[in-house]
Amino acid sequence: MSWRGHFWTLGPFLLHSLLPPRAPDWQRWQTSLSDGAVGTLELSGRLSGSGASDTIVVIVHGLGGSATSYYARRAALAAARAGLDSLRLNLRGADRGGADYYHAGLTDDLHAALQSPALAGYDTILLLAYSLGGNMMLRYLADRPEPRVRAAAAVCSPIDLKPGARAIDQPRGLLYRRHILNALKDIYRNVAERREVPLSMAEANRIDTIEQWDERVIAPRHGFAGAEDYWARTSACHVLEDIETPTLFIATERDPIVPIDTVRPWLQNATGLRRIVTDRGGHVGFPQNVDLGLGSEGTVEDQILRWMLAPT
Repeated sequence: MSWRGHFWTLGPFLLHSLLPPRAPDWQRWQTSLSDGAVGTLELSGRLSGSGASDTIVVIVHGLGGSATSYYARRAALAAARAGLDSLRLNLRGADRGGADYYHAGLTDDLHAALQSPALAGYDTILLLAYSLGGNMMLRYLADRPEPRVRAAAAVCSPIDLKPGARAIDQPRGLLYRRHILNALKDIYRNVAERREVPLSMAEANRIDTIEQWDERVIAPRHGFAGAEDYWARTSACHVLEDIETPTLFIATERDPIVPIDTVRPWLQNATGLRRIVTDRGGHVGFPQNVDLGLGSEGTVEDQILRWMLAPT
């Protein structure tokens, strides 16, 4: 793995942690949904914009992320520059205030968000999802997407979860794995304070691989036989051909978290997607002047949004 991939993964994260950019003004967004196992759940997010726009960008975070993740703020800023409203969605549990936790194929949260009263007044919805959130979004698009969804984009998304998990569980993925697991354990701890969970907090804290997390935490809660069953049933790579919504998929050659070899074979056959693999950038982090070949300039998000808004 090139050092540049690590630099463009860690560099933007550290920069935004030390000098966070001012996000657009926002108000708390909330909706509820019913889950057969745990009852009524509340979802939250950050809604930006005056409401004057007829288009909203719904931003979906990655594994261990939230509406406050730096790339979600970056996307909201790009939406504001384009004159669009935005919703930075917290998947269930990500705001540390919920009674449940999400997984890579749990599209119910996205369904509930797009059908929420606060979004009822928008004529057009654009979906912009990062990392694992992209896998969830792609599965959503392959099923019964909201008719108002005009276009979508997935950035650095694992779409074949088994090799993706195995890659980050290698020794070279230790730094990233620990960061992700720490966030997941924090979510789990908050859920455990509200209801019964599959493992005690002490046992969960001892987990040190994504595979074990999926095996012992995700699978028993969400009805999978184990990690292998979970990966097989929720990986978006199996449903890419079912997507009819204009969709952009962006990957990087040097991504240290989602190795390009785990997604490239599937992208080669996903003829319905606009596929871009760039050699500049890391995992959801890019140089300011990277050119995606979409015929426009600006940040990655600026270019994505212009592509989404272009006439089909």
